[in-house]
Amino acid sequence: MISFLKKKIRLVDLLEGFTDIHNHILPGIDDGSKTAEESIELIKGFSQFGVQNFIMTPHIMHNYHDNSPSTISAAEKLLNEKLQERDDLNSINFMSSAEHMIDSNFENILERKETMPLGKEHLLIEMSYLQPPINFDESVDSIKHHRLFPVLAHPERYSFLLNRPQRYTQFKDQGIFFQLNMLSLSEYYGKEVTKIGAKLLEEGMIDFIGSDVHHMNHLDSIKKISISKKTKALLEPIIERTIETFSFQG
Repeated sequence: MISFLKKKIRLVDLLEGFTDIHNHILPGIDDGSKTAEESIELIKGFSQFGVQNFIMTPHIMHNYHDNSPSTISAAEKLLNEKLQERDDLNSINFMSSAEHMIDSNFENILERKETMPLGKEHLLIEMSYLQPPINFDESVDSIKHHRLFPVLAHPERYSFLLNRPQRYTQFKDQGIFFQLNMLSLSEYYGKEVTKIGAKLLEEGMIDFIGSDVHHMNHLDSIKKISISKKTKALLEPIIERTIETFSFQG
């Protein structure tokens, strides 16, 4: 009997050897993992489909998640100690960075050199979902002045950009890299986010991809994502670029 059913392409089948550059796995310092045990479960879940390299990116957000290199380092130390106790996770590699909110305090921490670069020369940034910060353009200029490349987290998720598609082009003209959330490939955040993410992909505007995982529900939802052949073809070079740009080798 001939089957006319199309074989589903699972997103996770493309992620062997991937480096996840955006997640909230470090324990107890933002709205992500609450305990080291939760962090271990997330890492174990990722490792089941071949993801063993992580750049941890807790929020740095004034008056909400007032993290700093010292608080992030302490959480990293705790997680590392817990990982050392596990014989089944000895192939895990991770380093710490942060997701920086462009707010009234951002340029202060930038000037004090208290930002946490993503890898060697990038900086992961975000802004309010509802309205742009008044200092966004100036902050981007300051980031570049400090010889860092700004990477805008989940550009597809900012609702105030729904009717301003030209702003994406302006962001790219400013030298801003775009990082797509994996969950935006499904309708987890809603149909509009999926639609915008697909448009940015098709127009070649997406540079990197990350999970933005906060908890097991996020990871379980990522495991369920199926994509088309067209989307697979668009994603593969982005996945490869993410791995190459944020390699743990050397």
